[in-house]
Amino acid sequence: MKLETEWVPVALSASIEAGTSAGAVVDGSEIVVWRDSSGKAHVWEDRCPHRGMRMSFGFVRGDHIACLYHGWQYDNAGQCRYIPAHPALEVPQTIKVPTYLAEEKYGIVWATAAGEASLPDIDGVTDVTPVRSLYIDRRADDVAAALCESGATDMGLLHVGDDCLLVALQSISQNKTGLHIVIAGAPAAHTGAKQKHYAVWAERLRFDLEQKAEVA
Repeated sequence: MKLETEWVPVALSASIEAGTSAGAVVDGSEIVVWRDSSGKAHVWEDRCPHRGMRMSFGFVRGDHIACLYHGWQYDNAGQCRYIPAHPALEVPQTIKVPTYLAEEKYGIVWATAAGEASLPDIDGVTDVTPVRSLYIDRRADDVAAALCESGATDMGLLHVGDDCLLVALQSISQNKTGLHIVIAGAPAAHTGAKQKHYAVWAERLRFDLEQKAEVA
């Protein structure tokens, strides 16, 4: 999956609380996933235009995020609006963080640079219960092949026992892959024991994949 051409899963919705941010990587490109105080998720390039500090190290205030280094504040469109060292300055429109389109679906934050791309549409999946995000030291193609061998569909649906998991794959680098895992079903029925069960299942999946890489 490429940010330039399609929607890429970058975080579990439940992992990004209002007023917080987190760094992530897609195919070597560093991004920041942050949620403003109203609850809207944003995905940007993880770099302040001033000195290159990661925006994911900064702090969220309302619908702005501020760089940790010098406190430059950016609105939710990526435009710099306030520079503490020059409070009366009308900030030039050219000072802007590159942004991606961001949407939430199936309990996952997705991002893309392609306005014409379509988000995944999975029949029958409405409510979901988050399990966890997992990072595996294997190529995305290897992880996708292993999931396919386990019965996963092209949409990332995988039946495990009586349950159905959605496993969304994020290519991080040449040899590292992220999986964002949710249970297809309402939290009222799956929160607690089943979340723990599938978190352990995910750890076992990672162990098996990384062990195979060592043997190879």
